[in-house]
Amino acid sequence: MKLRFWGVRGSIPCPGPQTVKYGGNSACLELRVGDSGRIIVIDAGTGIRELGNYLMKHDLPQGPLDIDLYLSHTHWDHIMGFPYFTPIYIPGTKLRVHGPVSFEDDPLQDVVGGQMKYRYFPVNVGELASSIEYIRLREDPGMDLGDGLVLTTKILNHPILALGYRFEYRGKVLCTCYDTEPFRNLFITDPVHPDYDEAMACEGQLVAEEQNRIVEQFFAGADLLIHDAQYTEQEYAGKIGWGHSTYEQALAAAGRAGVKRLALFHHDPDRTDDQLDALAETYCRPGAYGDMEVFFAREGLEVDL
Repeated sequence: MKLRFWGVRGSIPCPGPQTVKYGGNSACLELRVGDSGRIIVIDAGTGIRELGNYLMKHDLPQGPLDIDLYLSHTHWDHIMGFPYFTPIYIPGTKLRVHGPVSFEDDPLQDVVGGQMKYRYFPVNVGELASSIEYIRLREDPGMDLGDGLVLTTKILNHPILALGYRFEYRGKVLCTCYDTEPFRNLFITDPVHPDYDEAMACEGQLVAEEQNRIVEQFFAGADLLIHDAQYTEQEYAGKIGWGHSTYEQALAAAGRAGVKRLALFHHDPDRTDDQLDALAETYCRPGAYGDMEVFFAREGLEVDL
């Protein structure tokens, strides 16, 4: 398995002179699997536009494109690049869009393709020349994708249904764990509060701890974990419940789970290259976390598993 980052930002694209090194596009990953170079794309943020151009130049000359696109969730920063993904306009392209949806009455096709209505975009989704299939995903302990590739999905803690992905192939494991933040006790824990209920507070704490353990089990032993790390601890204090993690939370969880390589991902759009460099000096020191390698994801970076 070989991975390439095409978009590493969260919330909104942020191109400009201060984001050149790490990139300003929102989330998009390219995964190549096996000797055939099977194409898997994870998320369709604005980074998918340049990926599409690359596929047109390097893969289309060898034959029609066959692509699986996995969406972690359907927030706009993870799907907004879809209308600009050139392969969907090319006859012969086969695209399978996999992902969760949060509302029973809104199928995945309407959520993703709904951007391509004339009120928003000049090309209607029904006018695309490619063949597109939409496949709704739920939490699943192990799906056989063929040719020895196995996928496990895990529900994460985000304001809408979001899935983490665990791809296993020939003894190697790649995991994504974004957008997410640690599960927390939602019940009142202050004993002096008039609505405090000791039993409910204890139960809520146990459930939160259990769910956090399950998430860590999901990415345990991963050769590469791509984890949400949008905030510092200070920033997170005012953004609890927004569905994103801190550097410290990601590092601690990955360390407990025995992850081999950790990519800190979903950079805040206000974070400049200089600021990320400074944070890397703090959080990515070689040897600081035992055998685990830690680095900040950046556009164009390739990782061979």
